[in-house]
Amino acid sequence: MKQTPLGNWRRAIKPSILELKNVHTYYGNIHALKGISCTIPSGDIACLIGANGAGKSTTLLTIFGVQRAARGEIRFKGRPIHRLRPEQVAVQGISQAPEGRQIFARMTTLENLEMGAYLRNDKAEVAGDMEWVFGLFPRLKDRARQLGGTLSGGEQQMLAIGRALMARPELLLLDEPSLGLAPKLVEKIFETILEINKNGVTIFLVEQNAHMALSISNTGYVMETGRIVLTDSAAALLKNEKVKKAYLGE
Repeated sequence: MKQTPLGNWRRAIKPSILELKNVHTYYGNIHALKGISCTIPSGDIACLIGANGAGKSTTLLTIFGVQRAARGEIRFKGRPIHRLRPEQVAVQGISQAPEGRQIFARMTTLENLEMGAYLRNDKAEVAGDMEWVFGLFPRLKDRARQLGGTLSGGEQQMLAIGRALMARPELLLLDEPSLGLAPKLVEKIFETILEINKNGVTIFLVEQNAHMALSISNTGYVMETGRIVLTDSAAALLKNEKVKKAYLGE
């Protein structure tokens, strides 16, 4: 596939919140990201789809500073962040719910959520945000005193997202939120992603379920072997014959 530019129709409407320009990332001698560039408009949901091993999770890890970009530039709200550590990136207004959830198994649900707010200075407003998260995920309120490691897979995914939201991010990075979940829970997770977005949070979503991801997104990116090879509106990608054959099972 050849990369196509994102149309001016969206950039004319909304300013970008996140920009990646020619970003390269390595794991030792392995060249994982090979000069990727993309732009996430403020207030949108953007998704990154592709096969396993294409570099999707590495993209989010590089944005969040867990994996250092060797070359290129990452800007959040116009400010460079590609040299910052993860905790410094978080302070800027970015949160991540990582692949595999990575909750604190020996902490309670409530303690996990409180950890999401540990960098905040507005402690008076944390309680209100906790109630918002419980409103999004009522199961978490029911299990507030339960250890994270004893929650079901779906509940742990809710907790991972809720913990990320407790940082009150402007940009939320979601890595495979539907992985390993039953179909009904997948629907619930994607409905909640839409609700989070309606509350003003921009979302960059990495997801194996390409059809669901594109269905809720404004913009889509297709990644192959460390490169973004196709960029378009999500609606257009759902109709793209190559995308349908390669990623949508049609």
